[in-house]
Amino acid sequence: MKTLLVLAHEDAGQEARLQVALDLARRLEAHLTCLDVVVLPPAYVDDSVGSTISATIVESEIEVEAANRVKVEARLAHEDVSWDWQERTGDLVGSLCSAAQFADLVIVNRQLEDPVTPMHSVAGGLITGAGKPILAVPQDVRKFDDRCAVIAWDGSMAATSALRNSIPLLKLMERVFLVEVETDRADGWAEDAARYLSRHEVHARVERVPPLPSGIARTVIAEAGRHGAGLIVAGGYGHSRLREAVFGGVTRELLSHSPYPLFLSH
Repeated sequence: MKTLLVLAHEDAGQEARLQVALDLARRLEAHLTCLDVVVLPPAYVDDSVGSTISATIVESEIEVEAANRVKVEARLAHEDVSWDWQERTGDLVGSLCSAAQFADLVIVNRQLEDPVTPMHSVAGGLITGAGKPILAVPQDVRKFDDRCAVIAWDGSMAATSALRNSIPLLKLMERVFLVEVETDRADGWAEDAARYLSRHEVHARVERVPPLPSGIARTVIAEAGRHGAGLIVAGGYGHSRLREAVFGGVTRELLSHSPYPLFLSH
């Protein structure tokens, strides 16, 4: 991973995104691209009142993001990383997907309770729209924790993709656990996955655990907590339909509740 894309936007999650992105840029010797997005408001009725409201919101957003750029660029000037700044105007998902064309990893938040930056939907939209792995971080983290990673394994194509794409990050971890929750989807290939990782100098320990009554996602989160994990690796999947695959099932639960950064790939 040599190019990291991070969302630069004035919201409650920006500090977490930047701290993790800077840590990874240093550890991976990667270039950091900061994408500042001026988010346009939803379409208003085409009348004079609606147009005035819309123009006022856009003008305010432009001023806020211009000030944010000055603040963040002043900080980046003192960080020991290679970086550049890009700007887009539009919706967050479309802007990030466009900028992700030449990125290896996109860093956003897993969820923000913010009507302007609904990060739960952004993370989900990126999984299907960008074609790149994402790192979705809680808004209270302040560093990339390299003590331990937990891989949520079920043998699916999405889980395999996440495992394969996460190898550069897994190489940074002190310990890696490949956790298979014992359900009817478990395929018994966890040892094969671990052997694949070992050829990349990632030595993962396979663990099979029964599901908690609260579900698979909560089981994975509990295992991450038990091992002191700083990262959960999982596939972006759920139901059969592509959009439902992101917003349903295990992925949705992880995005909603994980206190740990999530590496997700579809």
